[in-house]
Amino acid sequence: MADQSLFAGPAIRRLRKREGMTQASTAARLEISPSYLNLIERNQRPVSARVMMRLVEQFDFDPRSLRADEAIGGVDGLARRFADERFADLGIDRDELQEFLASSPQVASAFARLYDNAGPAGGATDPLAASRAEVERWRNHFADLDSEAEAMADEMRLSRGDIGIALADRLRERHQLSVRILPREVLPDSLRRLDLHARQVQLSEMLSIPSRNFQLAMQLAQLEFGDGIQAVASGARFDDEAARGLFARHLQGYVAAALIMPYGRFLRACEATGYDLPVLERRFGVSFEQLAHRLTTLQRVGQRGLPFFMMRIDRAGQVSKTLAGGSTARFVDSIQTCPLWDAHRAFDRAGELQVQFVALDDAGEREGGWLTMARTVEGAGAPGEAQFVVALGIEAVLADQLAQARGVSLRSGDAQPIGPGCARCHREACSQRSLPPAGRKLAFDRSRRGVTPFEFERS
Repeated sequence: MADQSLFAGPAIRRLRKREGMTQASTAARLEISPSYLNLIERNQRPVSARVMMRLVEQFDFDPRSLRADEAIGGVDGLARRFADERFADLGIDRDELQEFLASSPQVASAFARLYDNAGPAGGATDPLAASRAEVERWRNHFADLDSEAEAMADEMRLSRGDIGIALADRLRERHQLSVRILPREVLPDSLRRLDLHARQVQLSEMLSIPSRNFQLAMQLAQLEFGDGIQAVASGARFDDEAARGLFARHLQGYVAAALIMPYGRFLRACEATGYDLPVLERRFGVSFEQLAHRLTTLQRVGQRGLPFFMMRIDRAGQVSKTLAGGSTARFVDSIQTCPLWDAHRAFDRAGELQVQFVALDDAGEREGGWLTMARTVEGAGAPGEAQFVVALGIEAVLADQLAQARGVSLRSGDAQPIGPGCARCHREACSQRSLPPAGRKLAFDRSRRGVTPFEFERS
């Protein structure tokens, strides 16, 4: 496999200054010449794989942190913000955004922060978007909560093999709460209810076994991790208490997943099976969606897993859940998806895993593309009432380790080009296009008719 490289001069320069080192001393640690380091810091040379390894060894540094643009979504993240109607007349193209981000990443981050705080034109602050942004600021890894949950899971499993029994016993022994399954007509609008008068955790009969276990784990998270969750949620800078409530609910779910899939045991199972999704579902007794959530969290220092992202979409292509985790995925902040993505086919093939190698817009080929795996899931209510597709994705350069990648060609020329929704996609001559890209000037040629109803001037 060819060595990967990236331009990350400003990030290297900040690392050197943080360590209080000169270019000469840093170059000596990296076993390169000072002049070469100078070129790297001025983005006139890429950071090669060999230099990257020396950075990791000498500075105990996470190589993904070298991409200072990840927190704002890279060029695609800037493009999304500059697609706002307030900038439409400026004609800012991707080359300009790439240059801006490469030369002044901190200034780009400052712009992104100002834009995100101000919000889109004419719109109020979205609490869901604010909560998601805070989750991604943490890269969906909350180390203290994860470690405490793992310790509790080990304690609960010392004499019990079944997680459901262990959770119920913990509720009974520590909190004097019994678990009761109630008919749907008794809990018509609830999945779980805490009845302190009856000293019961009441669950709907409509929940599957994995969902029952998850709800019990959520209840334990609420009872025993409340202070820790509140401490993390209180530290977030939210203008809206609804955003804080959504963030706290995410943290409860995070703890629940960590109880059912304890970090060390789960990571070892992932590595031993090649991240075989069906096997992991059975081994931990979880649903596909619960598994997908957990796979985005594997970022413990010294014990990192593969960096997955996750998305959940409905039949209309609307995105109801996104988790970028430790990945560099650019399209997880989309509110619409590309119809050329096989995740949509999963709705017509319920229960079947749809595996596809995709390249996102013109950035996909440059970054090597993504392997995505998508499958239908049902809502937590009655079977058939709500259906979604959950998709997992990982960079193709890492995908050869996966069980689901066997038999899939990961050569760059075999990737299916997709975009982040038509309004944000700048791919030309796409016959599936239904909207022109925002911020691009339309072009009209009376002498010919193209394959798409919208053609636009090239950047």
